[in-house]
Amino acid sequence: MSAGDGASTTAWARGLGLAAPVVCAPMGGVAGGALAAAVSLAGGLGTIGMGSAGSVPALERELAARETALAHAGTDPAASPFGIGLVAWGIARDPALLERALAAGPTLVSVSFGEWGAPDPGAAWIPAVHGIGALAVTQAATVAEARAAADAGVDAVVARGREGGGHGDHREPRDALLAEVRAAVGIPVLAAGAVAGAADLARVLDAGAAAAWVGTAFAACTEALTPAAAREVLFASRGEETLVSRVYDVALGRPWPARFPERLIRTPFVDRWHGREDALAADEAARAEFRAAAAAGDYRVVPVDAGTGVDALTEERSAAEVLAALTGR
Repeated sequence: MSAGDGASTTAWARGLGLAAPVVCAPMGGVAGGALAAAVSLAGGLGTIGMGSAGSVPALERELAARETALAHAGTDPAASPFGIGLVAWGIARDPALLERALAAGPTLVSVSFGEWGAPDPGAAWIPAVHGIGALAVTQAATVAEARAAADAGVDAVVARGREGGGHGDHREPRDALLAEVRAAVGIPVLAAGAVAGAADLARVLDAGAAAAWVGTAFAACTEALTPAAAREVLFASRGEETLVSRVYDVALGRPWPARFPERLIRTPFVDRWHGREDALAADEAARAEFRAAAAAGDYRVVPVDAGTGVDALTEERSAAEVLAALTGR
């Protein structure tokens, strides 16, 4: 179904009460409560993301921010759909984070970046999500992952193309992966990776996606948590300037599994250490330099996550304006 017809939607989106088949990806440090509220108010599905720094206090703060934003808009929080995104190894480390997420009553819960297989103790989150009447969703980078997730009982799977920003297993192009996953599973499939404008949304919907899982396009919204200096980097960058690397994680000692590097906008620090992550891990002076830059918000050193669709970001816009541009409305 084309996104340019002014009434684009899908059965999956209608089932969630959405006017547009767009889910704001749960980007840690970007997709907070204010952005979640704004996206949902505009007709998409807003989410709160809890990444490697996710914690119960952080989630509490963003849930409160969502309620405040909805109250200012005169909307009952209980009547506005939203999602919460978690990382599998994060909730394994802190099960209370999943418990608090479920207690918030989200419409959708995504848990990604785990290991699918037998036995898979991480799949226990799926019946827990179903227990509150929410949809269980996960991201997949391969057909094998998508099949395993479907077999475990998820309600929808996100086919995450290699073009996507942030952490992931960057393997196949979005469109090829979407086609392969749709052919392999009998559940709704969402498309992720460089869905940056109306033509991109139309393309994935015409290819049978139940919705688009959109990150970078929302990263510089007025309601996002993204710092002002990082927004300026996004506006000035192009997709060819992105790189898939583990440098950021190694420099800060973040516990992301090695198979999930992140697509980010390269900096001289990243270029110096990319492919030399073991040496970086052993170089305390270099890591101290990076920590200081991160604390100071110096994005000449610290990279900003972005997908290859970052070219479309040229100015700060509201979530409603971004969603209108995506849907051609």
